[in-house]
Amino acid sequence: MGKVIREYLPSVNLKYAPTAVLRKATDDDMGRLNFNREKEEESFGECQNLIKKHDLDMKLVDVEYQFDCNKLTFYFTADQRVDFRELVKDLAAIYKTRIELRQIGVRDEARRIGGFGICGLKQCCSCWLREFEPITTQLAREQNLALNPQKISGNCGRLLCCLLYEQNHYQQALTEFPQLGSIYRTEKGTATVEKVNVFTRELIVKHTDNYEEKVKVEEDVTDKYGYRTTYRRVVNINGGDESESA
Repeated sequence: MGKVIREYLPSVNLKYAPTAVLRKATDDDMGRLNFNREKEEESFGECQNLIKKHDLDMKLVDVEYQFDCNKLTFYFTADQRVDFRELVKDLAAIYKTRIELRQIGVRDEARRIGGFGICGLKQCCSCWLREFEPITTQLAREQNLALNPQKISGNCGRLLCCLLYEQNHYQQALTEFPQLGSIYRTEKGTATVEKVNVFTRELIVKHTDNYEEKVKVEEDVTDKYGYRTTYRRVVNINGGDESESA
């Protein structure tokens, strides 16, 4: 069963085939759904007791009854493979239906448990995000975010999925700036680009004597290969007065 959240889909390229709608749920369907939810809660507690009985190193996350009750799925996490054959036998004997135990990762665990992100909204994975994409710390670096795990990690302990949402914008914007680590000649000598801020159009550059300054992408400078770009020094980050490069 599903819930209608909008009457039409926007013009997007779906990565999956939409499922066909058979009919509107009847009162009997809703009664069956509520019955299944009650059985799921009961099954969750029973399975936890059996896990303790068999001394299995696993964490039960969620239980899901197929609508027609022909299959009962138990979702769990574990640090390694678990021999749960005896557990399956006990569950099958109790519930007289097909039993499936499915090991999932921490991101799927967060999706099933639900919760709110640091933005104050419900987790994307619990609302609309169907597939998980690889997320790396390089995304955080390109967006000029502090690499603080508490700030850039979700409830699952992995890097925030939303780091990927605006990545195309950042990559396009960064084409207008010198690359990190590139070397430039300025009136103060050779300097290396340490940080880029695409919003303020500023760079942090470090000179060979470890002197750092903040510069604005406005005036011409020349890199070590003779390539000219534009930037102007805005303010010495160590507290100096504002001035412009020639």
